[in-house]
Amino acid sequence: MRSLSGLVMALSIALLAGCQSAPSPSVAHSSAAAPVPAAAVATERWVRTELYCRIAPLDAEGLGLASAEGMWRTFLDEEVTPRFPDGFSVFDASGQGREETADTISRERNKVLVLIYPDTAARRAGIEALCTAFKTRSGEKGLLVVTAPVDAQMR
Repeated sequence: MRSLSGLVMALSIALLAGCQSAPSPSVAHSSAAAPVPAAAVATERWVRTELYCRIAPLDAEGLGLASAEGMWRTFLDEEVTPRFPDGFSVFDASGQGREETADTISRERNKVLVLIYPDTAARRAGIEALCTAFKTRSGEKGLLVVTAPVDAQMR
């Protein structure tokens, strides 16, 4: 399992990767920008949650990798889809971190599950349930969870 410093580094990288500057007023009000209809303006607070899930060592091949991929597919079908039926995204990623019990670097295959949803107590409970279910299914002791407010609209 990664040490706290490894998680902090991973979190910093994830946050920096997601940073975007807001459009300048001249861009937002230019004639090229289409006006946003009043009905499209979000009235609920929405959040984006990313779960960084370790699937297998980076050098895993064969049946070990196939088993990990099967576990992941079952996790999505049985845990994620029922709690977030409106949709989600998954990205393949590779990462690394320092093992807690050793001075070695662990390189790993990861899945990044991205969920964007209205910020309600029920949805946050759904995220906690996903974390518990993933740890139970995978045998992992923990996973990195990043949640940040977003301005989300369907157009």
